[in-house]
Amino acid sequence: MEMVSFLDDEGPVRVTDLASRMGVSKPSALAALRSLESQGLLLHEKYRLITLTDDGRRRAAQIRERHAMLAAFLRDVLGVSPKAAEDDACKMEHCLSSETLDRMRAMVASPRPDGPPPDSAPERACEIA
Repeated sequence: MEMVSFLDDEGPVRVTDLASRMGVSKPSALAALRSLESQGLLLHEKYRLITLTDDGRRRAAQIRERHAMLAAFLRDVLGVSPKAAEDDACKMEHCLSSETLDRMRAMVASPRPDGPPPDSAPERACEIA
């Protein structure tokens, strides 16, 4: 879903583009799309473009915000390199509770005065390794 959102920012989204960017086969991408479609998050007809629904756009925005906040926490509060912060945020964004995320979000909003200076790494979608 996050990758569909990023690709959508660039223009129309095709299964081929999605599979290529995620490093998976077209059948694997289609299986993921079917699951998201069954949840009402996107629309996709065979041989057609992928379109996020309004609910899908809201959910994608939440995922992107969570990823950006985690990357900022790792970079700005812990002093992790931008590359490591992005890679780790991709892994962490799927398993942390709302309580933990809220605490981390508060720390990003007011980092320690003796902490490292904020670093602005570009936001990107997670890729499957």
